[in-house]
Amino acid sequence: MIQKLSVGEKVGYALGDMAANFVFQAMLALQLDFYTHTFGLTAAQAGTLFLVVGLGVACFNPVMGMIADRTTSKAGKFRPWLLWTAVPFGIISVLTFTTPQLSASAKIIYAWTTYILLRVIYTVNNVPYASLTAVMTQDPDERTSISSYRQIAANSAGFIIASLAIPMVGFLGRGNDARGYQLTMGLLSVLSVIFFIISFFATKERIQPDPQQHTSLGQDLSDLFSNRSWVTLFLVTLFYFSAILVRGNVMLPYFRFVAGNVNLFAWFNGFGLAALLLGVALSTAVSARVGKRTLFIASMILTGVFSMALYVISPQATYIIIATEVLRQFSFGLSGPILWAMMGDVADYGEWKTKRRATGAVTGGIVFALWAGLALGGAVAGWLLSAYGLVSGADVQAMRTQTGIVLTASIYAGLFFLAAAACLFFYPLSGEKNRSIANDLAERRKTAPAAATAQ
Repeated sequence: MIQKLSVGEKVGYALGDMAANFVFQAMLALQLDFYTHTFGLTAAQAGTLFLVVGLGVACFNPVMGMIADRTTSKAGKFRPWLLWTAVPFGIISVLTFTTPQLSASAKIIYAWTTYILLRVIYTVNNVPYASLTAVMTQDPDERTSISSYRQIAANSAGFIIASLAIPMVGFLGRGNDARGYQLTMGLLSVLSVIFFIISFFATKERIQPDPQQHTSLGQDLSDLFSNRSWVTLFLVTLFYFSAILVRGNVMLPYFRFVAGNVNLFAWFNGFGLAALLLGVALSTAVSARVGKRTLFIASMILTGVFSMALYVISPQATYIIIATEVLRQFSFGLSGPILWAMMGDVADYGEWKTKRRATGAVTGGIVFALWAGLALGGAVAGWLLSAYGLVSGADVQAMRTQTGIVLTASIYAGLFFLAAAACLFFYPLSGEKNRSIANDLAERRKTAPAAATAQ
């Protein structure tokens, strides 16, 4: 029998994503500006840091997935990692957004060291967390519901970061942005630790692999690359998160240097993220009617078009800019839960096809694409701003630089979103196919009750 989850368990699980997104959203919206305007790196140095560390640590994601698949504890395979990483996650988050009083060369070393540590601890925490979606229930529609809860929580964290972080930095720093960033991330990191612990105790793993199955690293990799659904979702994820960071990393510079009012950044994000949350909340109901794949394609096309619209809007047309962002974020929010729910569907498909379940490997591979996309997007944003002549620490940028900022936020970001939409046309799992696979797997597990017993 397919088990429905309580609201309490869904909320508890979602808090884990809110905890992670206090840092994740800060990396998306603030880190490039923090490094170039407060810490003291050039845009090119920051872009190189994002790319090299991002791609390097991204390779650890599938490895972490396989480690999680092979974890044995009374609490399960994935839940324990939330508890084990909570405190280190909080400490490293604060250190990454700290500006030490060091020489220029020593600060570069500090930035690389802390960013590497942050990315590693995030991977060790987040791959098992993301894998939980697939093992809390075997119902594809219930997975979409779980993902909607976590996306609402994640984007609520994004709302806090985007609308309150800069005012908090100013208030807590009292004119010292370096101190403001440190204190702001300190407060958010305390909340992250608490929420990770709550998420650990609130959730339960119900779907376990067949205890008789034998797998190896080579077998896991072979299964992944022969799984067309996984390969397609990998490419979608790569473009999806590249687009997010290309856009996200330049909006603060857009309001600082193009619109000429950095305080509008909070209003822009506040209204936009409120619309995004509405899109996330409606995603489950809409996808149940039209299907995950169809909704995802429509979401990416609309998001790409509304992103590109910024290019033709005057920087002084504040209301039009915000209205367009509301439409863009609502369209984008419709896709939020779907990507994470699809990971569970792809894991089911792999088990159905090969009779071997490797939830962590599937998720870790997709999360690799996530971080590779973020590395690529962060590097593209940094390099483009550098190519267009961004001067670190300057209060005013040249007209050519302002044009580059606008192009990056609109046309270049929009093309990445449209590339994600194009890839989705090759995704083979329909809603009907997902339900058929789930029913077949449920029948199989009836003959192997030990494999489906929660730990």
